[in-house]
Amino acid sequence: MHYRSAKSYSLYSHFQDKEGLFKALIERVTIASFQGIFCTEDLHGEAAILLREIAEIYLTKVADNPEYLALFRLIITESQRFPELAKLYTQTVIQRGRLLLSQYLASHPELGITDPEATAQIFFGSLVSYVMVQEMLYGKEMMPLSRDRILDSLMSLVLAHTSKDH
Repeated sequence: MHYRSAKSYSLYSHFQDKEGLFKALIERVTIASFQGIFCTEDLHGEAAILLREIAEIYLTKVADNPEYLALFRLIITESQRFPELAKLYTQTVIQRGRLLLSQYLASHPELGITDPEATAQIFFGSLVSYVMVQEMLYGKEMMPLSRDRILDSLMSLVLAHTSKDH
């Protein structure tokens, strides 16, 4: 016990406390993972290509990254004891991604999306659900579903009302 306390003390002295350690971990893992897409103030490009790219990057950076999956599990597990960490994750990752995507959707009336914020939530919610079920809840073993099927269907749903004359 004494050894563990000394070890914890030296680790926490660098990060102030457990919350500081978690905060640094969240920022390092999440910001580094999504820097390519969400580092700008807004998104640009043709909707069909951009949305597919965002979804593929999300699945690659999250589902294929054991470090990110471990962090996601930790955030969920510790959210009750450390609500500020869950809020930090929500603010840094979820809120930022949803805001950027909803702004993009709102700025493209040809997509025919009446509620860009809700559509952005549905878009990312589908991806998060897919990762949780397939990667964390053993869905790959019990009810496998390919990424391409999910992405093709998600793109069809989001782009269903796209005006053909634009």
